[in-house]
Amino acid sequence: MNDHPTTPPAVPLPPVADHDTWRQALDELLRREKDATRELDAIAAARRRLPAVRLDDYTLVGEDGPVRLVDLFEGRHQLITYHHMWNPGHDWQCAGCTGFTSQFTRLEFLDAYDARFVIVTPGPIDEALDYRQRVGNQMTWYSTADSTFGADMGAPLGGGFQINVFLRDEDTVYRTYNTQGRGTEQLGHTFGLIDILPYGRQEDWQDVPDGWPQAPTYSHWPDSEEFAQYADHSAS
Repeated sequence: MNDHPTTPPAVPLPPVADHDTWRQALDELLRREKDATRELDAIAAARRRLPAVRLDDYTLVGEDGPVRLVDLFEGRHQLITYHHMWNPGHDWQCAGCTGFTSQFTRLEFLDAYDARFVIVTPGPIDEALDYRQRVGNQMTWYSTADSTFGADMGAPLGGGFQINVFLRDEDTVYRTYNTQGRGTEQLGHTFGLIDILPYGRQEDWQDVPDGWPQAPTYSHWPDSEEFAQYADHSAS
């Protein structure tokens, strides 16, 4: 008989097991992860076989003035655009967009894949560039304020965020892929890191063991001002 009282853990804990039991449970989970990886490979293969839509010529505005859509490629053949939400007159824009795009600080590796990744926003270019500087964003920004491009691609002023992918053949541009909402998660590392933590995202919608910490969706997500404080402004 143990006469010593048991001190409850300071934080919620999963069941504690011996190494062999843990290893067996982990191996079963890893088999499921491998199945999911193979399914993602199959989805990527299907994505590469999607048809494409030929686009009209569009003119956006960049840091140096008007620029044709075809010139956003800067000589490459593939282009990814993140369509950043914009609220006119607001000092701080969408925290989700600000946080998502803040992940991308080393995009030079795309050069080897004949590709480029940029931000497009319906906000005026001067406001967009000021915001980019304040939050320490590293990506290149373009404005669709004077173009129907954003709306035609599913991201009008007042609309949501989008990912679009394009392919260039000479001066002709084709739209090859689009996703939004949680479809963008695969492109960043944020939720991948959070999801391997024992407590995960700690959001109400997630399936968790009893006693696990949970809170309203996005309540742990920093706001845009916090992202600006994290930024290395010397690199922007």
